Amino acid sequence: MFEQLWQHFLGPLVDSLRYATLASYSWQEPRLLLLVPLLPLLFLARWALNHRRRARLGVAFVAGQVRRDWSALLRFIPDVVLFLSLAFGIVALARPQRTDERVVQTGEGVDILLVLDVSGSMELQDLRPNRLEAAKRVAQEFTNGRVGDRLGLVVFAGDAYSVVPLTTDYELLRESIAGLKLGMIPNDGTAIGSALGVATNRLRDSRSRSKICILISDGENTAGSLDPLTAAQLAHAYGLKLYTIGLGKDGIVPYGTDENGRPRFVETRLDETTMRQLAQAGDGQFFRATDNSALRQVFRQIDKYEKSEIKQTRFRNTKDYYRLYLFWCVGLWLAWLALKNTFLTNALED
Repeated sequence: MFEQLWQHFLGPLVDSLRYATLASYSWQEPRLLLLVPLLPLLFLARWALNHRRRARLGVAFVAGQVRRDWSALLRFIPDVVLFLSLAFGIVALARPQRTDERVVQTGEGVDILLVLDVSGSMELQDLRPNRLEAAKRVAQEFTNGRVGDRLGLVVFAGDAYSVVPLTTDYELLRESIAGLKLGMIPNDGTAIGSALGVATNRLRDSRSRSKICILISDGENTAGSLDPLTAAQLAHAYGLKLYTIGLGKDGIVPYGTDENGRPRFVETRLDETTMRQLAQAGDGQFFRATDNSALRQVFRQIDKYEKSEIKQTRFRNTKDYYRLYLFWCVGLWLAWLALKNTFLTNALED
């Protein structure tokens, strides 16, 4: 019996007095709480008015000092009870509340696979600090802007590997992109056809309304056993849309420094014709990025093309807790009225 009384009545009342409970509320009228620190002024004004109007006797009933006794403090109990009653009344008027918000997403996201070249030529420095680091940075920014989509990562050089399967764990994807480095695939080269084959294998079973493959490379196909154009046609047959991004400038570009600290230069060329054919076969689009700004603009353009149709519905459930403090207010008010008829009341003052 006592346990049920505590659980349904006394427990919530005691819990309502805890600071952690008060701090967890949101308040509909928070400005009213400023009245609580002003309550002592109300009692001070009451005492001042009573002191001015109180009748004074010009005789002394005892000689010398009257001995002070702790029981004299009991006469302040009614005022303390009244103060607490008014304070709880103000808290109740401020309307303490808790709001639960639930977000429901409806719609379908897009499946996107990033296919990134990590071959030795990605060390060239016509993009800063080099081609690979520039591509990694922009790919992470692209990841940050997606909501509700599944993203994956395939890397390639002379061979192609799936690093991250399609996932909505964007933090995992960002960490994996940050961990990419030159030489991570021992067999150097540029196996574009093999990379598209791995991407197709990852996306072919996807049930998403839109399956996107973004291929980022800076060279021509020099490795692998699968022809890139055949791989692009196969990808299109499985419903993949292919965007190709060609990195870097043609001609003489900087490539580190020699043993004397002087900059080295090498000649490079992008097979733009093949990259365009791949995008055309994949019903996508080819982009050329010769510097960091152009690369960033390319990803922004793709981001505009491939938007998810995700709708968010918010449900708010607000629960009031003023009744607990109103109970304290009324209960203490009744206690104050009862105390006024006891020996604790100063009859001369009232």
